[in-house]
Amino acid sequence: MTLKRLSENIVYLPPDHRTDRPLLAAVSGTRKTLLIDAGSSPAHVALFLGELKRHGIPQGDYLVITHWHWDHSFGISTLNLPTIAHVKTCEQLAKMTSYSWTDKAIDGRVLEGLEIPFCAEMIKKEYFNRDEIKITLPDIIFEKKLVIDLGGIHCKIEHVGGNHAVDSSIIYIKEEKTLFLGDCLGPAIYSKKWFYQSDILQALLEKIKHYNVETYIESHGEPEPKEKFFQEIKTLKIIASSMENYEGDQDKLITNLTRKLRRQLNQDDLETITYFINGLQ
Repeated sequence: MTLKRLSENIVYLPPDHRTDRPLLAAVSGTRKTLLIDAGSSPAHVALFLGELKRHGIPQGDYLVITHWHWDHSFGISTLNLPTIAHVKTCEQLAKMTSYSWTDKAIDGRVLEGLEIPFCAEMIKKEYFNRDEIKITLPDIIFEKKLVIDLGGIHCKIEHVGGNHAVDSSIIYIKEEKTLFLGDCLGPAIYSKKWFYQSDILQALLEKIKHYNVETYIESHGEPEPKEKFFQEIKTLKIIASSMENYEGDQDKLITNLTRKLRRQLNQDDLETITYFINGLQ
């Protein structure tokens, strides 16, 4: 994985799906640099900082966390920067400070429903030595929104919530017309069955729509221009807006989606419909 440049002021390290590492980014103004998300582990952080150094980019003055999930927050202690996060992000991380990270402890939390099998597996793959896991609480806490001036580059951090994590925040780079979404458009995963609730997703999509954006960035994908992004989320929008009309009738949802997309549905489409049906339960 090597650093990529999105613009003169934004660089990012792409995601790595082998251990579910998310995208990490650095946004620089004339005075300061903001890092977006802390990554999964000291190894992930070391790779990112090494790439920043190799390209002559400042290694950060501030750090912002999009949401509490381990792959976005476990690198906070390694980066050791003033860290910005939503109040609910801090609350969740505070709960985790007492956790043990042995196989037995992780597997026990899976049985209790505090952890899910997918994340448990990825944590075990990411860490050779789980003594390296140190949960560090953020320093700068906000409730609704916060704006940082990096020197000619303004970053608006706003709490938007969503199905994936109630604490999800997005970062809008005004001068770049770029929006970092984190994982806010993903389904809820800390559940026996992954799910979407259509009213929550529709409210989130309305919030996002009001930003003047040319480039959208989700944490486990590559940056996408506006046209491609809205094509990608078209399925989500159609299903979310259809749930009330079809009351979770899977056959009718499939027929409606096929007609509106004008193509045969693929496995991802069918899986997404299942998530919405799960959300009714």
